[in-house]
Formats: sequence, structure tokens, C-alpha cells
Amino acid sequence: MANIQLYVASCVLLLSLSWRTSEALPVPAPSPGTGGQCADFYKMLLLNISKALDSIYLSDGIQSEKIEMRNTGETVLACAPTLTQNLGCVTQRNSSFSETECLKNIKKDLLYYHEAIASYLTGPLKNRPEEIRLLSPIVEITKNLTENCFPQLDVENLPSKDAKVWGTLAIQSYNNRLEMNKMMKGFHIRAITINRAIGYISSGDHRK
Repeated sequence: MANIQLYVASCVLLLSLSWRTSEALPVPAPSPGTGGQCADFYKMLLLNISKALDSIYLSDGIQSEKIEMRNTGETVLACAPTLTQNLGCVTQRNSSFSETECLKNIKKDLLYYHEAIASYLTGPLKNRPEEIRLLSPIVEITKNLTENCFPQLDVENLPSKDAKVWGTLAIQSYNNRLEMNKMMKGFHIRAITINRAIGYISSGDHRK
């Protein structure tokens, strides 16, 4: 009984000290590129991708359910949240998460999809006005994110040289649309991952 009381008292003391320490610390400033208008851009990106996929114009005549992930980064791995380990009354965190590496990989992904979708819109389109209406906002959002929300964050191996090359003949419009349909499904999944990663960074949990 004495041992249990001692254990409980120790936990209470540790939690009290932890609470007092955290209370005295200033609230960390938001990470660059994750708050304010940038946070809205990430949400708008996901919303516009969902809207494009729900439209009949990108799936016109297409029966494929395939999803294709096209990227140059390792966003899923780099942006995995910091693991926690429960050690009795103390929670221990590892330090494997790197905010900088996560943001770099997000930027690589956004650059890739920006280039790929922008180049698609210059090719032969079956439903040109509608496809431009659906995809142009995504091109604009990815441009705003990569140019304004990653200050002083340089990335290597920029994807412009590797972005999807689309067929330029009218007869190739179906194949282009098929590839775009699969790519956008993959981008939708990646946009969900990006929004979760930005939310995690904005919470500041990785700095505690």
C-alpha cells in the first residue's frame, strides 16, 4: 500500500512540475507557411480536388478505378507524426520528426502536381471550358502555396523536368484524360496527407 501511495505521489509531482513548466513557457509561434492564408490554401486545395473528381468532365467515358501516385517527394514517410511511448506516468517522445523535411517534401509534391496539371491544360481537351474551370483553381492554389508559403525553403530535384508529359494530338485526349483521372485520385489522397501534416505541425505537438 505504501508503495502504491509513493508511486501515485511521484506521478502527481511529475505532472505538476510538467504543468508548471509548460505554463511558464511561451506559446510557440506558428511554423512558417502553416498558418493564416496558407492554412486556408491547403483546405481549398483538397476541396477543389474533390470537386474536380466529382465532376463528370474528368471521368467522361472513363470506367477505370485505378489510382496513381505521382510525386518526387517522400511526404508520407517524412511527415509521419512523432511517436510516443507511455512509460508509467511519463510519456516519452522520440525526435524522428523533422518539420523542415516534411515541408520540403510537401513542396516537392505541390511543385510536381502544379507542373503536371498546368501542362495538361495546354494539350487537347475534350471538354476544354469545363476542364479549365475545374483544374485552373488547383493550378493557382498550388502556385500560391509553393511561391508564398515556403519562405526560404529550397528543395532539390525540382519536378519540372519529371512532370507528366501529355500527348499533344487530339486523338490522345482520351488517354490524357484517363491518366489525369488516375493522377487526380492520387493527388486527392496526397492532399489529405498534406492537410493532416500541416495540422500536426500547426499544433506544435512535435515541439513538446
